[in-house]
Amino acid sequence: MKMKKHEVYIYFNENEKAYNFLSNYLLKEINFVKDIFILVDKCTSIYCLPILFKNIEFLKKSNIVKIKSGESEKNIHTCIEICNYLGKMKGSRKSILINLGGGVITDIGGFVSSIFKRGIRFINIPTTLLAMVDASIGNKTGVNLNSIKNEIGSFYSPEFLIIDVNFLKTLTNDDIISGMSEMFKHGLIADNNFWMDMKNAYKDIKNIMKNQIKLYDLVNKSILIKKKIVDKDPKEIGVRKILNFGHTIGHALESFFLMKKKKISHGEAITMGMIYESWISYKSNGLSIKEYEEIKSVLSTLYSTKKKISDSEIEKLFKIMEYDKKNYKNKIQFSLLKNIGKCSYNCEVSYPLIKESLLN
Repeated sequence: MKMKKHEVYIYFNENEKAYNFLSNYLLKEINFVKDIFILVDKCTSIYCLPILFKNIEFLKKSNIVKIKSGESEKNIHTCIEICNYLGKMKGSRKSILINLGGGVITDIGGFVSSIFKRGIRFINIPTTLLAMVDASIGNKTGVNLNSIKNEIGSFYSPEFLIIDVNFLKTLTNDDIISGMSEMFKHGLIADNNFWMDMKNAYKDIKNIMKNQIKLYDLVNKSILIKKKIVDKDPKEIGVRKILNFGHTIGHALESFFLMKKKKISHGEAITMGMIYESWISYKSNGLSIKEYEEIKSVLSTLYSTKKKISDSEIEKLFKIMEYDKKNYKNKIQFSLLKNIGKCSYNCEVSYPLIKESLLN
């Protein structure tokens, strides 16, 4: 039997229309408020849950599922704890899970939704810039295994997304920059004009944070770029792989520092990955030296200090890259730039060239 295509709708909070839609949807779809579960972490329970309650008061009577904050919680054990709680509170296939948080919350919540009772409905309300423009979009769910990023997961669609840019007011500048790394990526792989918009915006990040209309416009454009790519290739068989630009090395760096219990944000790891992979693009995929230097110059300003990688650490990074989901026949495959705004995928890259990029 052919399955019905599951559309994902995105609602921006324009004059509270998104919350009105969410409220009406929940009242129509549920018999009891107790059938609603809201997944939060320590931070979003303090800073974001009150905003949600203010907009939809009856959600105060729903079940709150609270986990600790941080990437370390993104594991199968946390998922089992959440499933146990859902079972204890009589969760059923009629239940709805609202994921209120950043990428960790939307990834975990989406995965739990895909496996509990063989699948329940869920709604993403991303509260970080990174989650708004990346993690909550694309129907990917997952958790880490032995520090390997997203080793366990599924493709499972939310009913819809609620994007409320007002949540960005609760973030630090570092949080905003982490999200901007993925926005820069969207320009690099698919839209030269958006790359230019991001370059101009980042020159004065403080004013962008104050200018809600401009920020809203950038977030909206970034989301639409990713959604357009995902719609063409929902299961990442082909063109969707370009979204992994910067992530082959970036995810390896993130996993490596996670293993060492050293702090590195997703944005910083992916920014480093994009710089290294731009260099590989210049060496092997036709990216001009001028555009490589432009990319390196812009992205290097996102983070003031670059983490150094030693020869011995590079060998460990290779081992992590061997687990990358894009690999084929034991060959490490990259998504590489042809020029700013155009990206290739399934590009085999040799170990010597990868090492050269990391030492460059």
